[in-house]
Formats: sequence, C-alpha cells, structure tokens
Amino acid sequence: MAAELSAEEEQATKQFLEEINKWTGQYNVSPLSWNVAVKFLMARKFDVLRAIELFHSYRETRLKEGIVKLKPHEEPLRSELLSGKFTILSVRDPSGASIALFTAKLHHPSRSVQHVVLQALFYLLDRAVERVHARWCCSFPLPSFETQRNGLVFIYDMAGSQYTNFELDLSKKILNLLKGAFPARLKKVFIVGAPMWFRVPYSIISLLLKEKLRERVQMVKMSELKEHLPRECLPETLGGCLKLDPLSWNCRFLPQQNGHPDPLDELILVPLVAPRDNGSLHVPGPKALTPQELLEHVSRKQKRGIYEEYEDIRRRSPAGTFACSLAPYNQEKNRYGDVPCLDQTRVKLAKPYSRPELTDYINASFMDGYKQRNAYIGTQGPLENTYGDFWRMVWEQNVLVIVMTTRLEEGGRRKCGQYWPLEKDFQMRFGALTITNLGVENLSHYKKTILEIHSAEGRERRLLSHFQYLSWPDYGVPSSAATLIDFLGAVKQQQRVAVSALGPRFKGHPGGPPLVVHCSAGIGRTGTLCALDICLSQLQDVGTLDIQQTVQRMRTQRAFSIQTPEQYYFCYSAVLEHAQRHGLLPGH
Repeated sequence: MAAELSAEEEQATKQFLEEINKWTGQYNVSPLSWNVAVKFLMARKFDVLRAIELFHSYRETRLKEGIVKLKPHEEPLRSELLSGKFTILSVRDPSGASIALFTAKLHHPSRSVQHVVLQALFYLLDRAVERVHARWCCSFPLPSFETQRNGLVFIYDMAGSQYTNFELDLSKKILNLLKGAFPARLKKVFIVGAPMWFRVPYSIISLLLKEKLRERVQMVKMSELKEHLPRECLPETLGGCLKLDPLSWNCRFLPQQNGHPDPLDELILVPLVAPRDNGSLHVPGPKALTPQELLEHVSRKQKRGIYEEYEDIRRRSPAGTFACSLAPYNQEKNRYGDVPCLDQTRVKLAKPYSRPELTDYINASFMDGYKQRNAYIGTQGPLENTYGDFWRMVWEQNVLVIVMTTRLEEGGRRKCGQYWPLEKDFQMRFGALTITNLGVENLSHYKKTILEIHSAEGRERRLLSHFQYLSWPDYGVPSSAATLIDFLGAVKQQQRVAVSALGPRFKGHPGGPPLVVHCSAGIGRTGTLCALDICLSQLQDVGTLDIQQTVQRMRTQRAFSIQTPEQYYFCYSAVLEHAQRHGLLPGH
C-alpha cells in the first residue's frame, strides 16, 4: 500500500532518490525503491539531508553488526526470534505509535550472541513497519508507513531481572539503533521496574545520550506505566489487559520460507564512498557552496543562525560505542571523563610480547582528511601516565608531524603534559623509545621543534617535527584566522617535505602518514583545525566546500569534535577570511 504524500513530500522523495541512486549507480547495484525511500524520509520529517544520513547510518550499523542476509528460519536467528525477549505488541497506542517490548529477564548474555540479538531486533522492527497492522485485528489498524508518521514506543521491562540478565553494551547499541540508525521516529523509551543496581549502568548510558534522546528515556515504576499508556495497550505482566503471546505474534512475522533476498543487502555490502576517493568520508557533496554562496549563506543566517546550525549537529547522538574508553581499567588514561573516544575509530596500540601488561588503549581516533583516509589522529593532550603510550602510537603509525594547539597551562589550568624534551639536546625515555630535541625554532605565532626518536628494539632512528601554535586565546577563538591558516600551511609544507624525504620506500597515500593533532581534550581546537584543513583543501581542489557536512562527518570519527558554537562559527569566518585574502570574493 503506497503512502499518501503531499506535493512537497513527493518532491523530497525524488531528491532523496536522485542523491542515493547517484551513489548506487557507481557500483551497478539496484536503485533504491520509492517505498524504501519514503520510510527513511518519514523518519526524518522529509528533511532530505537528515534522511540520507539516516540511510547511511542504517546501512553502516547493519554492516558493522553483521545484520545482513538474514535467514529467520535457520538457527540461531530462529530461536532468538521465538525466545520472547523482544516482540512488537499487537496493538498501537492511541496516537498510532507501534509498541515494542524487550523483556530483560529473558535475556541471558552468556547464552546469547550479541549480533544475533541485534539481527532479531532489526528483523522484527523491519517486519513491523512493513506490514499492514489490520491483518492483526488490532485496536488501531493503520497502513505500514504510519509507523514512520506516528512513531515507535519502546518498553524495556526490567521487572524480575537480575544483573546477569543485563548487558550494558547491548543496551547502548539498542538505544543508538532506535534513535539514529532505524527508519522510525522514536517517541518514548520507558524503562519499567528498574532494580537498584541499574542506577550506575543507567548513569553511564545517560552520559552518552544527547539531550533530545535523554528527554525521551524515562524510568517508571510498573504502577506508573498506565499513566503513560492505556491498559488496553499494555500486556497483563505490566498491569494491562492484553494477553502477552510473543511466540504467536513473532511467528506471524516469519515467512513460509526464508523468503526473498533483502533488497538492501547488496547496498549494505558496498562502500560509502567511491574507491577513487581513497575511502575518505570527506568528498564533495550535493550542498557544497562557492565562497560567494558561503558569504550569502552567512549573511542570510547571521551568527545566530550559524549557532543554531551547530546546535542541530551537537544534538545528534554519536554513531558508535565507547566501551573501551569507559572500561574501568582505562579511565585513568582519559584526561576528561566526558570525552571518550569511539570504539570504531580508536587507534589501537600494538602489544609487544616483552610487555604483556601494556594495553592497546589510548584516547586517540583516526580521522579522515579531504580525499584521504586516516589523514589525522585526533587525540587528547598526553597525561604523565600516557606519555609512553603517546610515543608508542607516534612510532607505530610512522608519524612525521605532531600538531599542538594549546599551551601547557592556560588560565591557571593544566591543559597538557610536557611530553617532549623542551630544550636542545635534552632527552626523554619511554620504554624502548628515546626522544631527543635537535633544535627549536621560535616564530611569531608558533614554535617548531625537530625531534629524533630512537628505538632500542629495532635500532632505528627517525626524525619528526613538533609544531605548537601559541596564539589561541585562553577562551574563545582567535580574532583573526590569518595566523592559524599560515600555521596550518607551515604544517602541511613540512609534511610534504618529510614524505618526499622518505622516497620510494613509502607506499602509502601521497599525503603521507597521519598528522597527530591535539589540544587538551582533542576535540575542540583539534576539530576546528582539522575541519578548516578539510574545507580549504576541498576549496582548492574543486572551488566549493560544505562546513556543515564536514563537521557532521568528522564527529562520526572523533566524537564531539568542535565543542562550541564559537568554534563552529570560526570555521565559517576563517574560510571567508581566506577567500577574501586570495581574491575569491570579487568586490569584497
């Protein structure tokens, strides 16, 4: 049954399909269908850009979690579907929202495989939004597309559950999936009958939720649930009058056989961007602007509008997990407790056989540059107890240039440790690595230090350059972008010289190994500098740029990059200042 759309919604659907099918055409896979497009657009109120992001988040999540080529009649997926732990109730709430129920006491992590649980969740949700609920003889029969229009209510029933039934990582994945990676509007999450021990895990989960999602998650007693949903919509186990029969309900979702192949499977298994762009997230997009168009955009929105644009980005939940950062044994390696790094992009340290006590964790993330995968490593200012980890990372990743955008102390607060030898001929030793200062050059806005790293294990010596930018004020952003852009130019020039010196023995990207970029937390100034570099590189290459897209995509790799609206606005003003200096804004 086709959805009835307004003229504006039909136009948005055409735009969505045009953009997505440009991408599918590169890989000779089947184009996306109209009905699938409408599912994603309805979930994002027909905002085309947000729907495209949801689509890619959906397929990336399915690929990452192994939710492809589902065979519901084969084990272990069949048993998981019929376990009763997750089901879609046979009624909707009075507003037409579907109601999903997860019964925690039926989940046994020691006997379950996490990706199979997620497969079952995806399968049942997909079937729920595809079917016409009138077939169920339910109280609120509506066509399938109305799940997107009217949303989804999720009940997490913890009554009678024990700590052994709980899986923190799975809970975070389900919440992130429902909010940011599934084509349905999440209206409310009710956590019912939570035991006392759940408070600590819940505080961790809450820390990772954006404010908008946090407002939709509510812990309620079982007796309070009927204040939010009528008894006709609740199973008897939750104080309602609906007889709970998940086995029969879920059996309705099973096809007579494994069924036709999922049309999205082939899309899930192809890359997000074309191979010619080296797998980088940062490539020219459909909304890129010329400098003149960028100026008009800023003039039209003014500072307040650009701040609102940033707030829209900031409210979005991180697309990933933070399990390693938040593990108790890694907490002391984080400079700030509220700045974890994503599991999916974190830099993993090698574990030498001679030092089995060393872990692979460092608060550092690989970040793509313009048409260059892993062009940067964004990281925090090293702590005294992570100096050795920092230099292990530099050595293992063959880093040629380190970029520091903070002083050691600012405003009386420690921002970073003195992790490199400060004066010429001074040395510092960390395990098998010895760092020697070969000379310091003091320039007007930054310092450049030449360092030598010697590895006792391989008896190898390498040179690298350490750049420290000194003109970022204690609070806010630089009053002019000129010195920062000049600093960035010096960094890039040094990287080119160092890569050239490697000669034919370097087989990687022409841009070289990753630049290590850090400030204090590794997200504010670090994100600002990287965003500026990406945008200016694209401007030089094709004459257009897209700051909003750049920051959105950057935050999928280094979570929370660009901390403030002032830093975000600075990206706009810096690009315009650069464009004016280079004659790219005629008449200005």
